[in-house]
Order: sequence, then structure tokens, then C-alpha cells
Amino acid sequence: MRGQLHDPSVKPYAHAFVIGEPAYGFGVGVVVRSENPAFKTGDNVYGILEYQHYIIKKDASRIKVITNPNNLPWSTFIGTMWTHDSIGRTAFMAWKEFSKAKPGETVFVSTGADGLCGLVIQLAKKDGLKVIRSAGSEEKVQFMKEIGADVAFNYKTTKTAEVLEKEGLIDVYWDNVGGATLDAALEAASKGARFIECGMISTYNTGGEPVFKLQQMFRRSITMSSFIADDLYPKWTEEFEALATIPPKVASGDPEIKYRENIYSGLENVGDVILAVQKELNKPKAVVHVTDA
Repeated sequence: MRGQLHDPSVKPYAHAFVIGEPAYGFGVGVVVRSENPAFKTGDNVYGILEYQHYIIKKDASRIKVITNPNNLPWSTFIGTMWTHDSIGRTAFMAWKEFSKAKPGETVFVSTGADGLCGLVIQLAKKDGLKVIRSAGSEEKVQFMKEIGADVAFNYKTTKTAEVLEKEGLIDVYWDNVGGATLDAALEAASKGARFIECGMISTYNTGGEPVFKLQQMFRRSITMSSFIADDLYPKWTEEFEALATIPPKVASGDPEIKYRENIYSGLENVGDVILAVQKELNKPKAVVHVTDA
């Protein structure tokens, strides 16, 4: 969503939100009336939804009917559940595509997109990696440890470069920050390290932040990969959808899958929520609860 807050004349990968029209994003809704045979009244649906109390969808190509046999909170289908177009899908597919993870290796996951990166931590631990994770508060540091991070630190009070130097070379870097944090990761990279470029939050409001250590890419044979999640769907959807065991695990409280959400009530608070996320005031996953069905 942050990538859509730009001048419409600019043509980046995401279309700009239009002033005066509703913003939109992934959400869960209930069908109150349908003239489409694929949907019936009362169906719960997931997909791209405008931020309105009632929405008329002429194109339902990105809307899917979802069921909830485990009676989970609907908010989990937006992020925590590894289903549909959620952050879980993004984490799973990009990790599988680019990490080339091997047991015994070390991954560094930088701060940002906490809900997604919490899942990256759990994927990395499943693959047998040591996980280093930075976060922006002591509360988040504690949660990162709870979900499996071997080393978690507050980048606001501890220098990233010092932590990486102490903990040894990193084999995989999941980057959300860019700038000085990317520099620190480049300096600490092992030979043949894989960098997964998911975002660069340090540049969002500044127009850019310099990176000085790019020469490390050829000195240490580093592979740097970026991605748009949609491009990975054809290759990884079948394997991803085989993870149908995830919802029962969440419902049972299985310690293998841990999550937290920050629930905000009321559609009128969407702007404040977006701002809170940009200022790192939210907990791992920010969700706006519009109304009960």
C-alpha cells in the first residue's frame, strides 16, 4: 500500500491510489447479494476489497470464496494463515524460490513487514537455519525470540554491523530496509550468499539512501534477487496449497505456528493505521475490523 501512495503520473509497479476514491487492499468480506453464480448470499470471500462498508464488484477475478471450518478469527486469513494471496504466500514462495537454504546456514532478517518476516523466521527454522532478526522495539525483539529467532536485537539501540560481526557470516539476507542495513549485510555476507530484496523502507520517504558496499557482490559472489509476489504464483502455488494443515495448527494453538495481530476497529481509522505502520507503532500485523457480519 505504501508503494501506491505516489503521484499518478509516475509509473512504478503498483498503480497509484486516486484522490477522492477509496483505497483498497486484501480483506475478508461477506456476500450480501450476488448475481454471479460463483457466489451466493452469506459466502465469506477473500481478495482485493475497497475500503467501504458495502462494495459492488463487477470483476470478481481476484475474489475467492473461503471457508472457516476451524472457526478461526477472520483476521487470520489476511495475514497469518498461509493461504490465498496473504503475506504467508509471499513469505513461502519467495523463500522457496530464492533462499536455497541449507541446514546449518545463517539468515539475517531485517526489520519491517513484521507479519511477513515472522513467517520467514519460522520457514528458516524449519529448514534448519540460525536466524538473526532486527526489530524496532524491545517488545518486538521478545516476540521474535518467541517465534524462533536465535538472535534478536533492537536496531535502534544496537548497531546492526556489530551484531553481524559478532554472530558470524550470513548466508541468506531477507532485506526490508536497504541503505545502511543492506551495507552491513553485504559486509557480513559469506561467499555465495543469497540476498532476497523484499523492500527498502529506509528509502520510502527520502527518495533514496546510498549503499556503499555493493562491491561485496562480486568479491563474495553474492546473488541479489528481487520479486513481485504475483510472478511467483504459477511455479509455487501447488506446493503452497498443499499446506492445508496450517489452519488446524493455528486453531489448536500448535507452538509450531505463532502469530500476533494489532486489531483496529472502524473503517474511519484506516489512514491512522497506515501511518502507524509507517512509523513502526503497530505490532506484527495491522488489521482493520470494519464490522461484524
